[in-house]
Amino acid sequence: MRLTKRRQATSTVIGIGLLAIMLFPVYWMINTSLQSGNVGASSTLLPLHPTLAAYRLALSQQGGDIVTSLTISCGTVLLSLAIAAPAAYVLARSRIRGRSVILLALVITQMVPGIVIANSLYPAFDQLGLLNSRLGLVLADTSTALPFAILIMRAFMVSLPGEIVEAARVDGAGLVRTFVSIVLPVSRNAVITAGLFAFLFSWSDFLFALTLTTGTNLTPVTLGIYSYLGGEIQSWGPVMATGVLSALPAIVLLAFAQRFISVGQLNGAVK
Repeated sequence: MRLTKRRQATSTVIGIGLLAIMLFPVYWMINTSLQSGNVGASSTLLPLHPTLAAYRLALSQQGGDIVTSLTISCGTVLLSLAIAAPAAYVLARSRIRGRSVILLALVITQMVPGIVIANSLYPAFDQLGLLNSRLGLVLADTSTALPFAILIMRAFMVSLPGEIVEAARVDGAGLVRTFVSIVLPVSRNAVITAGLFAFLFSWSDFLFALTLTTGTNLTPVTLGIYSYLGGEIQSWGPVMATGVLSALPAIVLLAFAQRFISVGQLNGAVK
């Protein structure tokens, strides 16, 4: 018993130490953003005299970029789920010809480098007039998030008991109503997980934002931080404050969706 407790205590200490090492850059970013000094290397270990001046400056200069990224990310989530949910249901519950080929193609698309997709989309978007537009970035980000969303939701829908769908069809519900009223509510965990990953894909996108925007009228926050860092390299407070603000939406979503990410139980779903 004593040996087991010692091992547990040792594992706990090692785990806390590794966690502290991994989270230290995040702490230093927050710490620097709360200090008035301009040089990050001269910041003290603790913000003895915290100030929000850097956050006010960051919001005034980068607030528009954060709103732009929120708009693009929310549009990507809506478009991805609108296409992925019915596609996943068809691939999970229907015996269509070539289903294995479609699933293989979805997996292969996850292996294509993003730069290849961006270079392929550029001439097409140029002809369609989608460069430097929110719609263009939504479509580009959806091309990355969609295959992953389909695979996640299909994996869940395959495990749905057939009695749920059969009971709805016996009660007179059509295919669309069964999908909307029965399948989607039961698949809530998978839908939220797919939407969360679609948001994170879009929110953290830098490659499409850099490739498909050629001016300064449309600047997502990732591109804004990149440009901001080059222009304000001696003023680390606003730069770190911008980093903290850009991380908040993802942190809030992860905290909210944490209990939905794991596949939930289907108790009581069958009539």
